Amino acid sequence: RMQNRMKLILPLTLLLIFGFLYFSMRSIGQSLLVMVAVPLSLIGGILLMWILGYSTSVAVWAGAIALIGVAVETASIMIVFLESAWRRRRDANQLKSGSDFQAATLEGAMHSLRPVLMAVSMNIFGLLPVMMATGIGADVMKRLASPMFGGLVSLALLTLFVIPVVYMMKESRLALRTVKK
Repeated sequence: RMQNRMKLILPLTLLLIFGFLYFSMRSIGQSLLVMVAVPLSLIGGILLMWILGYSTSVAVWAGAIALIGVAVETASIMIVFLESAWRRRRDANQLKSGSDFQAATLEGAMHSLRPVLMAVSMNIFGLLPVMMATGIGADVMKRLASPMFGGLVSLALLTLFVIPVVYMMKESRLALRTVKK
């Protein structure tokens, strides 16, 4: 029964998140880029669950859905800073070559470093007591927290490296297209 419900709930959750992203960002491309963080974060969650020997359960699915929310939040932070850096340089007419694109991306990524790490680390530190707990109820709580804990670690690494690169590829392609016209 749980798997049948998850077949409905998980896609519905992702669709709602995408819809909210689109209405706030007004860009399908940026919304899709934020959604890249979802599978990137789930990699770490699945890996930690495999290491701990957990099988799927309602608690694991609840943790995975919570992880999706944190992943979208963290990726949105990165995108906002990248967009701000690119817009600032575009307005100053400083986006003409590949090195300009790299500088804009590096500027945005560097400015987002602290907020991204704060968002992820506060969640990780909040989950540490649950992951180290023993006693009554700890086994259920660990199953809830493990997808989030493992996912947050991979999310931090991949958000800081993958999203800026993908963003730069997307935006530089658009910028070169407008220069040619």
